[in-house]
Amino acid sequence: MPASLCLIIATFLWGSSFIALKYAIAIYDPALVIFLRMLTTLIMSLCLWRYVIRFEYRIGDWKYLVGMSLAEPCLYFLFEGHAMEYTSASQAGVIVSCLPIIVAFLAYFMLKEYISKAIIIGFTFCIGGSILLTLLSPESEQAPNPMLGNFLELLAMVCAAFYTVSVKHLVARYSPLTLIALQGVSGSLFFAPFLLFIDLPSENQHDLTALLSILYLGSCVTLGGYGLYNYAISKVSVLTAAAYSNLIPIFTLILSAIILGEILTLGQWLSIAVVFIGVMISQRHQELAVTITNPPVSNHKRNSAPTANEFNE
Repeated sequence: MPASLCLIIATFLWGSSFIALKYAIAIYDPALVIFLRMLTTLIMSLCLWRYVIRFEYRIGDWKYLVGMSLAEPCLYFLFEGHAMEYTSASQAGVIVSCLPIIVAFLAYFMLKEYISKAIIIGFTFCIGGSILLTLLSPESEQAPNPMLGNFLELLAMVCAAFYTVSVKHLVARYSPLTLIALQGVSGSLFFAPFLLFIDLPSENQHDLTALLSILYLGSCVTLGGYGLYNYAISKVSVLTAAAYSNLIPIFTLILSAIILGEILTLGQWLSIAVVFIGVMISQRHQELAVTITNPPVSNHKRNSAPTANEFNE
């Protein structure tokens, strides 16, 4: 499957996850929702065991494997699960637009990838737009505390960015399902102790829509979305893959309007525009990186003796 198609499907699934998560946490505690989600992923990964065991461990990989697992699903789902208690699905989707910028910064420090002024300017616009969105977002039934919710979602994006960079380092030696199975194990173990501190629902408190939402999150979103994303990131650069996350808020806004009936104010739309301006500015980073990676050949070099390949051409 083409990497671009994998990324489009993955971002659609992630955009829909905010809607499903909103349904699930309306009935169940976020800790229980995330635990059941990761347990679902783990069980389904075990059914695909012959693909899970395809990996080649190298000395030092444990640092990236542990860091990846801690960042996502553990801290990421912890932040995002509670963020959806306080903010709307549409606002959370807009905060996701900051992900490519954060990935670029982490890629610079961890993978030594080039970072340009366009990234810095775009980062400023995205963060400024996110803050403006938070300040202009009134409290509502869908967003009782948007300031806290959007801040938690931003922390989740930092974790997601670290996950993306770690996967890029590992995916050449580990199959996508291997990394997903590791997420299922780490997520289930991490969130299991939280069940001791929450009130578990009784038999008559279950809701079919919420249970189906959890099943959808664990199978389609985590197993399917992350599987497609991990496969695609093995084919393209980490910044190219992260750039597709710009589609997540678009899918989220559309689905929120259709399914949840959410309506955004003019100020919120202006804040969203600021975020997208920052994203568009940051996309110039790829063009500048290509220019630096492949500098134009000087006249002096062009006047030198041609190579054998040039004779053949």
